[in-house]
Amino acid sequence: MDEIAVLIPCYNESKTIEKVVTEFKEALPNAVIYVYDNNSSDGTDEIAKKAGAVVRYEHQQGKGNVIRRMFSEIDAKCYIMVDGDDTYPATNVKEMADKILIDRADMVVGDRLSSTYFKENKRPFHNFGNSLVRGSINILFKSDIKDIMTGYRAFSYRFVKTFPVLSKGFEIETEMSIHAVDKNMYVENVVIDYRDRPEGSSSKLNTYSDGFKVLRTIARLFRTYRPGQFFGIISLILILLALIFIIPVVIEFVQTGLVPRFPTLIVCGFAVIAAIQSFFSGQILKTIYQKNRQDFEMDLYRVTSEMIEKEK
Repeated sequence: MDEIAVLIPCYNESKTIEKVVTEFKEALPNAVIYVYDNNSSDGTDEIAKKAGAVVRYEHQQGKGNVIRRMFSEIDAKCYIMVDGDDTYPATNVKEMADKILIDRADMVVGDRLSSTYFKENKRPFHNFGNSLVRGSINILFKSDIKDIMTGYRAFSYRFVKTFPVLSKGFEIETEMSIHAVDKNMYVENVVIDYRDRPEGSSSKLNTYSDGFKVLRTIARLFRTYRPGQFFGIISLILILLALIFIIPVVIEFVQTGLVPRFPTLIVCGFAVIAAIQSFFSGQILKTIYQKNRQDFEMDLYRVTSEMIEKEK
């Protein structure tokens, strides 16, 4: 088992990967640097090898797929995840590792948004998207994570080995954040400097398509982790719509004794039935979710025992 494993997922980062590997080797001399190449065509893997990294490959395209492979193959007391684009300096990595190894945090978030991100990042829609995602998750899940989509994080062994990677692409960071909050993991925030990509290095993140995927992931995880609230909101909306349309029908019936808008009455009746079904579906799924939480806690005990055995 490694003391510290630095995980660098890469896709065509030949211009920056040598600098990233070198900086993190200097900052953490006792760490093993792993570069996972995701079908690069510019020689990223060979440059990383020459810089002293352990290079492995993931042929399924997408950052989520790479993280899934990394987490399943590598055992370490502390994991540092960082992008290979040289946007995250290694100056704060020792502090982040100490929070895992000494303070026993489960996830440490490299917080760009509280430092230089909005000044360095030249893509305004990215800035808006980061703020929107952070606000949405902190409201929906009652959390206080400062930067939801940062690619610079540290993890404990028990977080990595109990985190089910479902996302295939860049929405993986959102999934990590929600998983940590939902499972009552100990999360710390460390303010880090952020620098924009150097000239000649292009982002793989599409503002609109990947942004839509992230928002869809939030909705999916809110439904999964908060089914009572999710289906309760749907139920409330249906009830309100039914009331809005049924009130004129009721008033007309009281005044005349007639129901000339029978289709409206029927549709409102079906809306109320759907609202009742939605409410009780949420309650049933909430019970199933509580059982899954109990199972997760038992799995957490197993993984912790496993880690203790490997450390001996």
